[in-house]
Amino acid sequence: MKGDVVGEVIQILGDTLRIGARAANLQASSPLLGSIPELDSMAVVSVMTALEEHYGFAFDDDEITGEAFATVGTLAALVEAKLAG
Repeated sequence: MKGDVVGEVIQILGDTLRIGARAANLQASSPLLGSIPELDSMAVVSVMTALEEHYGFAFDDDEITGEAFATVGTLAALVEAKLAG
């Protein structure tokens, strides 16, 4: 399951940020904030919305933190926690 979530998060990041082939180079340890120029504050909102629509849940405002967007893996871990309820 974990690998699937990471892959889905990478796909959503690639589609939302429109980073094309660069998305294929992302992995769980890949840094996000500060490392992907397209990931600005507006893009964070777009990514969160895309994740919510894909998985059918809503993030609480306090869950959207810099730590959540530190790496692909931390973002996937947040998604997994939401899926686990």
